[in-house]
Amino acid sequence: MRRSRKKRPQKPLIPHFAVNQSIKADKLRVLDDVGENIGVLSREDALKLAEERELDLVEINPKADPPVAKLVEFTNFKYQKEKEAKKQKLNSHVSETKGIRLTMSIGQHDLEIRQIQAEKFLNRGDKVKIEMILRGREKGKVPLGIQLANKFITMISETTNVKIEQETSYQGGKVTAIITKK
Repeated sequence: MRRSRKKRPQKPLIPHFAVNQSIKADKLRVLDDVGENIGVLSREDALKLAEERELDLVEINPKADPPVAKLVEFTNFKYQKEKEAKKQKLNSHVSETKGIRLTMSIGQHDLEIRQIQAEKFLNRGDKVKIEMILRGREKGKVPLGIQLANKFITMISETTNVKIEQETSYQGGKVTAIITKK
């Protein structure tokens, strides 16, 4: 079974909220559970109000002047914040560079399979690094390797709108190029 080597955070990062007795500010701008402004109250008065309504006093903006606190049920509030963080994380995609490796003696069908794979990477938002390692006598045929890599890029550009980020070049026994989607 294949294991992923990527380090993933266990829980989405949500900010820490001061609740009830852990609130340090003397004066607070208090909002009710609907979001209506109750007014500026002392910490003791706000805690009494929260206790009367059987809710928690949660400091949602400690940097405001005076700090803003809200009367909510803390478990539900925390759950909503975690849900928002997960949704935000789902919508963000970090672009990776995916590699497609070719050889000088690659068959047409194998080239088409790699084209489909490269298009899948590009549509996902990743960059694609086309790489061809030249071995032995192949190193004397660098222009053929560059020609094959350019042919592969043209095959992809017929179906997908691509931008060449790094031109096809030969360096250190490899022919490489990097493409991205426009």
